[in-house]
Amino acid sequence: MSIAVAPEVAAALARGGAVVALESTIICHGMPYPMNLQTAVEVEAVVRDSGAIPATIAILGGVPHVGLSSEQLKRLAISGRQFQKTATRDIAHVVASGGNGATTVSATMFFAHKVGIPIFVTGGIGGVHRHGEQTMDISSDLTELGKTPVAVISAGVKSILDIPRTLEYLETQGVTVAAYRTNEFPAFFTEISGCQVPCRVDSPEECAKIIHANKNLDLGSGILIAVPIPTQDAASGNIIESAIQKALKEAEYSQDLHF
Repeated sequence: MSIAVAPEVAAALARGGAVVALESTIICHGMPYPMNLQTAVEVEAVVRDSGAIPATIAILGGVPHVGLSSEQLKRLAISGRQFQKTATRDIAHVVASGGNGATTVSATMFFAHKVGIPIFVTGGIGGVHRHGEQTMDISSDLTELGKTPVAVISAGVKSILDIPRTLEYLETQGVTVAAYRTNEFPAFFTEISGCQVPCRVDSPEECAKIIHANKNLDLGSGILIAVPIPTQDAASGNIIESAIQKALKEAEYSQDLHF
């Protein structure tokens, strides 16, 4: 597979510099224009200000790109949902058909690993959906974490998901799960989920040591490091859970009306 790696990304990788992978689904499917473009530019700026090179990943005209120009970022932002939401299962089809794809967590991990980027930062990963034991609705993000040695830094999994079952599934996949400066797994919008983590890290150095050990041992699986949302930006866990339960009941009621 031919992958177009941006010159500054290729140069950084060649000299052993820091590169951070970023997904593109949030740009095309997560926010309206121009907020999505502004957010994408700001996130890349944060990465640069921290001394690393950002590598936003997407598929353009059937060609996977690792690292996008400002013009390409703008194209994604304006095109929005015209770009196919692309998980690992969709990569072959989007590439073969010459399509445009906005990569999810799983696809971003895949391409990051292909070119040698060990770190990927995102907002929240997918997981096991509520009632997943009946529907088997489990995000491919979790299986990708089980087979692709990339460290994913996120604010946890999305609050609407079944967090305890998600953590159980990650254990089954052999994924190291750590939380940053807390003993509790964060829940995206909130700092707490009621679920304890098996591993706590309190500094960037500790994170680096785990990533280094995972690579040296050739475990073959990824790492999930969950960083809680800052306290001043966090929503009340009770309010979020109450809203989710209300939405689930409304969805069940609506479904019953159609039977």
